[in-house]
Amino acid sequence: MGRPDAAANNPDKSEGLRLRARLRALYHGASPTAVRFRLAVLIIDLAIIAFFIAAPLLREGGIVFYIIDYVIAAVLAADLAARASAYSDIRDWLKKPIVWVDLFILATLLFPAWMFNLGFLRVLRLWTLINSDFFWRTIGRRYDDTRVEETTKAVVALITFVFVATGFVYTSFVGVSEGMSGYIDALYFTVTSLTTTGYGDILLPGAWGRIVSIAIMLVGVTLFVRLGQTLLRPHKVRHPCDRCGLQVHDPDAVHCKACGNLLCIPDEGR
Repeated sequence: MGRPDAAANNPDKSEGLRLRARLRALYHGASPTAVRFRLAVLIIDLAIIAFFIAAPLLREGGIVFYIIDYVIAAVLAADLAARASAYSDIRDWLKKPIVWVDLFILATLLFPAWMFNLGFLRVLRLWTLINSDFFWRTIGRRYDDTRVEETTKAVVALITFVFVATGFVYTSFVGVSEGMSGYIDALYFTVTSLTTTGYGDILLPGAWGRIVSIAIMLVGVTLFVRLGQTLLRPHKVRHPCDRCGLQVHDPDAVHCKACGNLLCIPDEGR
């Protein structure tokens, strides 16, 4: 007689395997149920990101604010645990930088009093969401590896930087810089610095303030240039050449420009 199956003799292990299989089907499957589930998760994610952006204005809510904070922490922890269970190799999953960003955001939610000055980094959740396979498998399946994806990522990178920089200026200089008394003032300063308008009505004090202003201007201009390049440069499609491995080609390419191999690129319009 063969050895009895270990999972069959261990109900807890068998239940765990079924749960992981179910989560894998929901997070990575293509069924209508899986797509609806991921859409619901994305809607919750966007609502959480909206809370993160508005958090500096809502912080005066006292105990209610912290209750919402811990509820979001529970939701995010459950989502991360589910994604880890749905992944085939957890160690490989933990190697992704996006995962560590999400774990750091979770830490700021679990310890809001200790990590108050780093709370502005929660907005990075917007960047991790738009740069995740999870998003493009759900919302952007038809736009994956197209100009729409490139433009969306460039716009989100710019928006994320604006709010991260605003949060940093708010936590570091409100009450210190003349003319800056609240979050809207910090946002105004960030946008005017990023666009190099520089009206001069709000200035960050000292050498540190000048360094921050220079960093905002340099990074902002870089992100603007990247966005402009994404919008204006000729579009490429991702279609690996099976001979030399070149990843991107012109949409109407017939031959690989690196090795001359014959290509058969699907027409996106059909």
